[in-house]
Amino acid sequence: MIFKAAAAALRQVLSPALRGILLKSLALTIGLLVAVWFGLTRLIQAFQASHHISADYPFLDTLAYFLAGAGLFVALAYVMPAVSILVAGFFLDDVAEIVEQTDFPAEARGRALPFGAAMGSALRFAGLALLVNLVALILVFVPGVNLVAFFGANAYLLGREYFELAAGRFRPLSDARAMREHFGFTVILAGCLLAGLMVIPLVNLVTPLFGVALMVHLHKALERKAALSGPAGPNARLPQR
Repeated sequence: MIFKAAAAALRQVLSPALRGILLKSLALTIGLLVAVWFGLTRLIQAFQASHHISADYPFLDTLAYFLAGAGLFVALAYVMPAVSILVAGFFLDDVAEIVEQTDFPAEARGRALPFGAAMGSALRFAGLALLVNLVALILVFVPGVNLVAFFGANAYLLGREYFELAAGRFRPLSDARAMREHFGFTVILAGCLLAGLMVIPLVNLVTPLFGVALMVHLHKALERKAALSGPAGPNARLPQR
């Protein structure tokens, strides 16, 4: 199910229909990362201005600045999940509408989430993702814990946010959350795929659009599965529109 949804999502991301949104998504993602980079480098400069390493050898301060700047590449990998969630919230409905129209033409279209609600949810989860990944960054020097913390936290957060955004086009957010909890293992597996893409340079820039397309397909597949198995527990409300 997940591999089928991932293949369909990849095809969609590379399709002409999404090309314009892809370029805008890339521009926004890169812009946010540049803004984060600029802010962090200014903080480093401000800190070094008042905490010189060596007054006799100024080149040591310069060397320390460049080393710190290089280390920011590692830090940006931990910021990327939060940036991805923000970008996904911004382009959610545009991407979801194209995927639904091209791959599910005979089925009812989802309703666009109010922009404020979509961005409010994205901002809330982006803040949580940033906090969780800062903790994971602190654990980066703890062998055996760092990778588990990074992938585990981001698999959960990315799977949760992307799925609820996609499902929220078809049902109240409370029902979308109940559906996500009912199919929690499948959603986390999809989140693991997204977390893996986050650590691949350049590929991670496309993750927001891929994640939306992936979860639109996964939501459709899980909805069909729930309909075939019959209403039970929280899924008694799944057919709602």
